[in-house]
Amino acid sequence: MSGICEGRVVIVTGAGRGIGREHALELARQGAKVVVNDLGATNHGEGRDEGPAAEVVSTIKAMGGEAFANGADVANWEQTKALVDETVATFGRLDVVVNNAGFVRDRMFVSCSEEEWDAVVNVHLKGHFCLSRHAAGYWRDQVKAGNAVDARIINTSSGAGVLGSVGQCAYSAAKAGIATLTLVQGAELGRYGITANAICPIARTRMTEGAFGDAMKAPEDGFDVNDPANVSPFVAWLASSESREVTGRVWEVVGGQITAFDGYRRDGTVDAGKRWDPREIGAAVKKVLADSQPLVKVYGA
Repeated sequence: MSGICEGRVVIVTGAGRGIGREHALELARQGAKVVVNDLGATNHGEGRDEGPAAEVVSTIKAMGGEAFANGADVANWEQTKALVDETVATFGRLDVVVNNAGFVRDRMFVSCSEEEWDAVVNVHLKGHFCLSRHAAGYWRDQVKAGNAVDARIINTSSGAGVLGSVGQCAYSAAKAGIATLTLVQGAELGRYGITANAICPIARTRMTEGAFGDAMKAPEDGFDVNDPANVSPFVAWLASSESREVTGRVWEVVGGQITAFDGYRRDGTVDAGKRWDPREIGAAVKKVLADSQPLVKVYGA
């Protein structure tokens, strides 16, 4: 198999089902050697099942590609270190990490429990940190040893993390953290030959079907905008050497559309040139808001 990722070694987390599965298959079609990481948990993060990851590995091998399954918990520091070590031991190198694993415990903010908050933030935000941190350490060591590095971190944020989403307070907060983490990774890791980008995919998965229901159904005919396979070609391009000039960006991908998200930036400003009198601030804030762009609505608002 040959393509734009020929010879590259890629870890994809949460690759047993949904978008992660499509990423793994597309990367294999493009010539990558793929590590299919998946716990096989339910949509709420419960239980384990080796079957989905094994099925993806079998499919890749039937296509003529190379892959192996791994059941590491992405939020576990030691297990993700072992995942990087196993990848290098098996394939001789590591070039790309695609952080995709996650689950939801959707609640309105006033109903969200501590356990639900911790579980969602742990798998999404800490899960992105652990594997990326060990991969970055490996790549930094390669540079110090005098070896050339052309590496990629591809994170999975969400429109919920950029714009917010009613009923998904923990998920939105975790995905916002991932978007900002991507900006920091892009700024810090370029010296080691590492780029970092985040995608905000819109596609039909176990998570979105629960949140958006019939809106995610496939049409009876025509282009299926919400097919998760639509997202994966962009991930394959980000994983390739062709994307080496692109870093520190957040991308929305849906159907055939690729959109660059522009995050927080300074907008309207007023400067008193002195310490403010609280009685003067109300009028000043009104002026700032009048001169600023209107807020984009939160999903579901």
